[in-house]
Amino acid sequence: MADGAAWIEAFLEMMAGERASARNTLTAYARDLADAQAFLKPRGHDLASAGAEAIEAYFAALSDRGLSPATAARRRSAVRQFYRFVLGEGWRSDDPSRRVDAPKKGRPLPKVLSRAEVDAIIAAAGARDGAQGLRLSCMIELAYASGLRISELTALPLAALARDPAYLIVKGKGGKERLAPLNDAARAAVKAYLEVRKGFLPRKTEGGGDAANPWLFPSRGKAGRLTPRRFAQLLDEAAADAGIDPARVSPHVLRHAFATHLLEGGADLRIVQKLLGHADIATTQIYTHVAGERLREVVETKHPLGRKG
Repeated sequence: MADGAAWIEAFLEMMAGERASARNTLTAYARDLADAQAFLKPRGHDLASAGAEAIEAYFAALSDRGLSPATAARRRSAVRQFYRFVLGEGWRSDDPSRRVDAPKKGRPLPKVLSRAEVDAIIAAAGARDGAQGLRLSCMIELAYASGLRISELTALPLAALARDPAYLIVKGKGGKERLAPLNDAARAAVKAYLEVRKGFLPRKTEGGGDAANPWLFPSRGKAGRLTPRRFAQLLDEAAADAGIDPARVSPHVLRHAFATHLLEGGADLRIVQKLLGHADIATTQIYTHVAGERLREVVETKHPLGRKG
């Protein structure tokens, strides 16, 4: 009998080797396919043996479970890609996911902070005592100045900023490199943080110099560097200190703010696409809607003829 778990392992190996998928992408595929396996198991099936009716039932259950349209669509996509791989390998002669229509996926506009709110969060971070405040300010300034993903930010090597560069070379999704600019505020924040960086080094490497820990943001935790989760927690605390609802703030929201504020300032959409590292400009275009809504709001509230009352 075919083993669905073994097929999943082979699929993930193909995604890693042939498509150079990022670790986060592979983790997401593994999680989504494990979810399908868990649904099928009590029904006497797995992904290797399931027929069209079983896969249709799983797809229908995704919506019934109250998952967001984006999450449900991603899990359906993972199953479809898995079966395309299985067909290509000749392990099955049919694709049980083909006759199921894809769900209509609404695309919500991203949350965006105003420039004043970003400034307030940076100021609140800087108001923290000593090295902790300098590190958090540096991370927020870098994220906002360069549009870095949280995984890219926390994985920055010390060597990338040791010589006060005007831009970073960032390795993003799929191992693709791009240039990320640094403004004067970000460079000043980095310089101030580097003065206190050694205080965050793991104790066993404190005397071993920078070669013992290559990360820009080292940590005494198991990973040896500050984790994305910890940065998100610190960002929430800074938002609360600034009087901003932490539910509106996340590392990815800083990336949204970077893109939206650039477009509001007149930046070309293609340039923003390159700065964000988007493979498809359609992904970047959502920010034009955000910027347009904000500009319309400004006209309606600030222009003399647009004011109500």
